[in-house]
Amino acid sequence: MPLYKSINVNSQTAVKIWKIEELYDDLLRPLDLKPNSLERVLGMKSEIHQRGFLSVRHLLREFGYTDQELFYDDNGKPHLKDGKYISITHSFTYSGVIVSDKEVGIDIEKQRFKIGVIAKKFIDYEFSYLNASANDYIRKLTVIWGIKESLYKLFATPGMLFKEHFLVIPFMLKDKETVAWIDYKNKKYRYNTAFLEFDGFTCAYVVPE
Repeated sequence: MPLYKSINVNSQTAVKIWKIEELYDDLLRPLDLKPNSLERVLGMKSEIHQRGFLSVRHLLREFGYTDQELFYDDNGKPHLKDGKYISITHSFTYSGVIVSDKEVGIDIEKQRFKIGVIAKKFIDYEFSYLNASANDYIRKLTVIWGIKESLYKLFATPGMLFKEHFLVIPFMLKDKETVAWIDYKNKKYRYNTAFLEFDGFTCAYVVPE
């Protein structure tokens, strides 16, 4: 089973990443999916998405959960029946899950040049410390996107905008961590963030202080 990496963030929080190498049938066979999950995966047109969905259920098993213990609220945010917090991500050949006693968010993104084209849509303040001609520009943009996507998943509040409400403090790639803020409706929230890079992908996750 290709559990790619396990990270103990702190005593209450863990991250697990799956490298999706199995065929669809091999991923599906050992799982006991509830009816709406089975209907959902069968209705997916892309096998990449199907395998991503199923690999997340394998990660649940690594945490000791079943598909029956996972549910989603009206904003599409996942929850666990035991009250612990969870966030889920998958991108191409990797998926990730973070579970904690506190609200958390996680995102995996493939590092692609096209993120530079859309940078102005999700970055404002961060341009003050980025260098578009630097060799690490795309990698840093991917980190920022991953952190902001993680924040969005954690807050799950319609109306929040990456560019206007989320702010990522300057960082070095070698540090593998930074701080991020949410500034929304006259309230400010501070989060610790961490990130790692592997095989041309970036994984970022956020936890409250």
